[in-house]
Amino acid sequence: MSKNKALFEFIDASKSAYHTVANVSARLVAEGYTRLYENDRWELSDGGKYFVVRDGSSIIAFRNAKGGFMICASHGDSPAFRVKQDMKRGAYVKLDVEKYGGMIHYSWLDRPLSVAGRAVVKTDNGVESRLVALDKRVVIPSLAIHMNRSVNDGVALAPHTDLVPLASLGEAGALLSLLADALSVAESDIVSHELYLAGADKPTEIGFDGELMLSPRIDDLACVHASLEAFLSADNRESVPVLAVFNNEEVGSATKQGAASTFLHNTLKRIAGSENEYYSRLESSFMVSADNAHASHPNHPELSDSNNAPILGGGVVIKHNSNQRYTTDAVSDAIFRKMCEKEDIKLCTYYNRADQLGGSTLGSIAGTKVSVYSVDVGIPQLAMHSLVETCAISDYYEMVKALRCCYSSSLKIKGENIVIS
Repeated sequence: MSKNKALFEFIDASKSAYHTVANVSARLVAEGYTRLYENDRWELSDGGKYFVVRDGSSIIAFRNAKGGFMICASHGDSPAFRVKQDMKRGAYVKLDVEKYGGMIHYSWLDRPLSVAGRAVVKTDNGVESRLVALDKRVVIPSLAIHMNRSVNDGVALAPHTDLVPLASLGEAGALLSLLADALSVAESDIVSHELYLAGADKPTEIGFDGELMLSPRIDDLACVHASLEAFLSADNRESVPVLAVFNNEEVGSATKQGAASTFLHNTLKRIAGSENEYYSRLESSFMVSADNAHASHPNHPELSDSNNAPILGGGVVIKHNSNQRYTTDAVSDAIFRKMCEKEDIKLCTYYNRADQLGGSTLGSIAGTKVSVYSVDVGIPQLAMHSLVETCAISDYYEMVKALRCCYSSSLKIKGENIVIS
């Protein structure tokens, strides 16, 4: 556990996209990075270390230099239930919720769930967003088999009836009261909130040799933490290492703080200082989209491509899709593999089975705003979008090494000729 303590504590503490960014920010500040604000003029020094936050839920960090941009992009959100309010139904107080992203419904039943996110409160001259994580647990109770004899034959769960959390046996209005206590404000000072249910189980080592991790939010917090560790430990004086963590990947990224927004484009352009310099630097830039991949399932290997199915412990996955649901092409694949030769990284390849669509991620979306060679990679995992997911811990460390190789590299591109140093 001691070796994995930092990763486990990061995932446990990052119960919402807002907490993810707060935790990344705190680490950057501890490492001497200065926060910038989008509405300020930026005065950047050579070698300066900076980060900028948008909406409290997306963050970009960089070390200033004169070369191209070496970017790693991941996402800090996970499928969850957003809390609307609480409501009284007979003897029970329940939470009124709606789905955020695509999730495996049954995995949320009969598990301890926490409530975390942000609240917007009144100030003397406006409003202010504040993080909140309630030190309370709720549960979505399943029906006893005696009340649903066909449950093991496969039952579709209706979100508006079957997936309603039980919060309390107390009085209605308890949620607002708990928020007020947690924030040390009056209930009347809370203007609005964005709260989500999150798995409260702590990350844990499993397997006879402790080689596996069972945890909520492995997708994509394992890649967020790996990219942060790689970013902070990489040495590169020729290029600009860029760490990007976006919100809203699970719902399409089309928000002001998502990968489809102007956030990355605007930040890189301000680093470059002028439009001509920006476009010139893009020609020597590279982006890694780091989001996890499906491992071959031990009980259902037939559901994966027979020749391109990574397994747990197989290393970093390079993801391909002919319909561009992943951004990898032949050139970016080759660049990434060449960079990884520096540390002899374990690599494997993923393609969807020919009759399956598979998922998508933020690489191709971000590429429409910042058009550079890009590769989609991930840590192989089981039960993606379950409340708790499984991966091999060794693959996380391979990802750290692979991303450090990328952050430590520089490109010089002239037409079809690419020099990697």
